[in-house]
Amino acid sequence: MYKIFFIFCFIIFTQTTNLNAKENIMILKLKDGEVKIELFNEHAPKHVERIKQLANEGKYDNVVFHRVIDGFMAQTGDVKFGNSSSTDFDLKRAGQGGSDLPDLQSEFNELPHQRGTLSMARAQDPNSANSQFFICFKDASFLDRQYTVFGKVIDGMEFVDKIKRGDENNNGAVDKPDKIISFRTK
Repeated sequence: MYKIFFIFCFIIFTQTTNLNAKENIMILKLKDGEVKIELFNEHAPKHVERIKQLANEGKYDNVVFHRVIDGFMAQTGDVKFGNSSSTDFDLKRAGQGGSDLPDLQSEFNELPHQRGTLSMARAQDPNSANSQFFICFKDASFLDRQYTVFGKVIDGMEFVDKIKRGDENNNGAVDKPDKIISFRTK
């Protein structure tokens, strides 16, 4: 009887753990391939919740990478002005908008900004993150504990590396930028 109970508990535990793990994996489709991302819910729960909500509602689909600086990062996520299929699309204003949801309180954490890190973009106010985020091309320790790290690329970084770079003389602004095809939980 104990053996059956133990087996039952083990099965329930492994299935629950597997479901939770899948909920924190997202697929970012880019023009060159799929990028698998692990979300860090335990370090930035409100930011992870926001990213998943907007992604699963399709808000990131067709959003451009409006600011891409070689050797630093690729920024995207302006669901207001950066969505190339929206009537509000305005490449000159991309990077100034966000979602209709309220801004998030910062969840700065000890996770480092390393190659493949996903972190929330924000204005001067530490509590102004909303929908925009960036992916680091290289380590950027000067950002540690000043921006909320919420995820990391675990597969497909070679596709992130192919995102079109912006003008170095114009803060990384991109002419005819690449875009997110889709972004969903796995």
